Amino acid sequence: MSVAEQIAERTAGAAAPRRAFAMGLMVVSSVMISFGGLIIRNIAEADPWQINFYRSLALIAAILSILAFQYRRCSVAHIRGIGWPGLCGGALLAMAGIAFLQALTHTTVANTLFTLSAIPFITAVLARIFLQERLQRATLITMAAAAAGIGLMVGEGIGIGSGFGNAMALITACGFSAFAVIVRAHRHIDMLPTLLVSGVIVALVGLAVRFDDLGITLHDLLLCFLWGGLLSGFANWMFIVASRHLVAAELTLFMLLEFALGPVWVWLFVAEVPSHWTLIGGTLVIGSVALRALIELRRSGKPLRRGRPSPT
Repeated sequence: MSVAEQIAERTAGAAAPRRAFAMGLMVVSSVMISFGGLIIRNIAEADPWQINFYRSLALIAAILSILAFQYRRCSVAHIRGIGWPGLCGGALLAMAGIAFLQALTHTTVANTLFTLSAIPFITAVLARIFLQERLQRATLITMAAAAAGIGLMVGEGIGIGSGFGNAMALITACGFSAFAVIVRAHRHIDMLPTLLVSGVIVALVGLAVRFDDLGITLHDLLLCFLWGGLLSGFANWMFIVASRHLVAAELTLFMLLEFALGPVWVWLFVAEVPSHWTLIGGTLVIGSVALRALIELRRSGKPLRRGRPSPT
């Protein structure tokens, strides 16, 4: 075996455990963020702009805490280090966050989920164009199986909906896909502060729209803080960490777990029973993503092949 082959083999062997760890982070992240729908169902009075405002305040507090824990006195330098790519990524993520709640309140949940399930495919196209990232065959197969599951899960619930709500759902999908590509393209930079930028933008927009009516109940306030601080804050931090070891389309592929698990939590805690096709589709999504992760874990656990020693 040549020296170049030995180096390539060692590099691949070292990268496999990191990829498996990153996939694990994405699974945990998607499970955490999947509780967002349940939280929305339990918010009694607050409107989307009020929810976005208080959720963003909690997100800002969570990200500042993580930055302070990781970098302490160097936190400000790391925030500045994201540069223009980080500012653009934060703006795109803010746009997606604002549009998401608008979509949920102006069209059916089924229409919103169906559109958001296109995120991995939009991301794959953008990553192929701007990053020249190629997809592994296993990833393509998983994407196809997961897409079939999402189609089954929401197919019977797709209605006409409003044009504005459907447009907001599409903006959400495009915004997050573009954000994922930017994060992946600049994975050598800690892009965690982009979440801070996003939170500040959304909070300012919410304040501008509802500056004269920000009063909400303590119940709704606590749910907004739970969603923004614990769920969105730490789930997005895991996404940023995972982005250093996975291609852009793989990152968003695992997000499909959110769309599969969301109806399950509503079923368990709000007694909204999902349909037969929803259960089948959700099982297909979870199963395909889990199988892809298990294949990667098995691959990462294999010992390196040892070639015959070079005669020199």
